[in-house]
Amino acid sequence: MLRTLRNQAIALAGLAQAVHLVQQIAKRGQADEEALAVSIASVLKIDAESVEDVFGGLAGIRDGLLKLRQQLGGRESIDPEHARYSAMLVFLESKLEKRPEVQQKIREGVEKAALQAAQSSVTDEAVLEILGQVYHQNISPLGPRIIVSGERRFLTDPANAPKIRALLLAGIRAAVLWRQCGGARWKFLLNRRKLMQETQALLDQLA
Repeated sequence: MLRTLRNQAIALAGLAQAVHLVQQIAKRGQADEEALAVSIASVLKIDAESVEDVFGGLAGIRDGLLKLRQQLGGRESIDPEHARYSAMLVFLESKLEKRPEVQQKIREGVEKAALQAAQSSVTDEAVLEILGQVYHQNISPLGPRIIVSGERRFLTDPANAPKIRALLLAGIRAAVLWRQCGGARWKFLLNRRKLMQETQALLDQLA
């Protein structure tokens, strides 16, 4: 069954991880390589057997689950910038849902990136460049554009721009997944405590 709170928590952890990686790159110039590979691979996995399988298993989104637990905690623990990026990605995905022609262009770009990844690796520069362009050409025009905050030297590094855009695309992928699992903004607000319990249960599985 797809529409469960457990699956919603997994999808939200995928979103949280992608956004957290964007913040790491923007502020520190680098991100956790394993988590990065999982998030990028999730974009390329168009057809998966389960929600968990999109991320190659729960271990792949450990960082995302930890970040989601923080964001679901009390007001004092919430990272407002992370919450803002996440909310904008969910909003952009809701606009994308109404644009099948844009969805088709994204699919074609993702398939091209998957072919490239098969010849090299999911984090190969060429793969990130393709996915970055897919985001820039198809998601950004939907508006509003996400303005990423961070250190100027990292944001202007030519190697980081495609990486950040590819991760934002991974965030969109997770937002699609969340909606497919029955997620909605009002449900998120109503089920916050239950989602927190599911997130903790998933982390306990990894302990």
